[in-house]
Amino acid sequence: MIRSMTAFGSGRTESPQGTVSVECRTVNSRYLDINFRLPDDLRMAEGALRDELGKVLKRGKIDLRVNYTRADTGGRPVLDVDYAREMAAQLAQARKIIPDLPAPRLAELMVSGTESEGFDPDIWTAMCREAAAQAIGQLQEAREREGQRLADMMLDCAAQVSAIVDEVEKDLPAMLAEHQAKLGNKLRDALTSASPEGYMHITGPELSARIAQEASLFSLRIDVAEELSRMRSHIAELQHLLGSDTQVKTAASAKSGGSAGKRLDFLFQEMNREANTLGSKASALSVTRAAINLKLLIEQMREQAQNIE
Repeated sequence: MIRSMTAFGSGRTESPQGTVSVECRTVNSRYLDINFRLPDDLRMAEGALRDELGKVLKRGKIDLRVNYTRADTGGRPVLDVDYAREMAAQLAQARKIIPDLPAPRLAELMVSGTESEGFDPDIWTAMCREAAAQAIGQLQEAREREGQRLADMMLDCAAQVSAIVDEVEKDLPAMLAEHQAKLGNKLRDALTSASPEGYMHITGPELSARIAQEASLFSLRIDVAEELSRMRSHIAELQHLLGSDTQVKTAASAKSGGSAGKRLDFLFQEMNREANTLGSKASALSVTRAAINLKLLIEQMREQAQNIE
């Protein structure tokens, strides 16, 4: 499954202790880069959240924000006895220095019913994990939808690449015939220059060497069949990577799916290499234009692949 590295997801969970909300944003990156924004009270949940993210995300810059609200139980304020005793001991020490120091008011020694219940790390960590799982689920769905759009765009470009290759292959026999005629004229000119008196005065070895030299240069300059064949092979591999021919992935392909972006990037480098070679061998204006159009399409696909996980 092709997934984009750009998406957003959110989750929320509630309990008698309060609520936790999680927002997760991802953008493209060569590596996995996770940035947490957690309240100090929830720092203990960072490890659990990192585990949840690591299960499904392999690449990308990830910003995960967590907010929480403690429940208001409506309990009446109660006296914190331990705190009152501590304050009394400190007040006695202070009055040895300042005898007329007033005692604290009763309201200052009271706490709300919610605060008296304490903060259970296990409960809040579980809530953070549940909210993060919801956010990551939404994130994955968004990444798959965007990944499919990117795949469709690249497949459309691949179809245009294939059409250009077809056009060059269709024109190739005519170009070969034209250059064969040019080669014949060049050979006649070369032989005439070597022996103005006529071909009969050229020895067999000299004639063979001259013909071999010109034929070798011709074959190097005009033969682009190999480049076109490799380009077709790259297009077939691209379609395989993007899953255009099947919706069912094997265990092996699913295991390697996280590196699809890197594999696509390498594939586009190879396609660009073939387009460059095609341009350098161009013997007709139509082939030069084809090479330029191929490079433009390959660059468009490469830019889209930068967002693929």
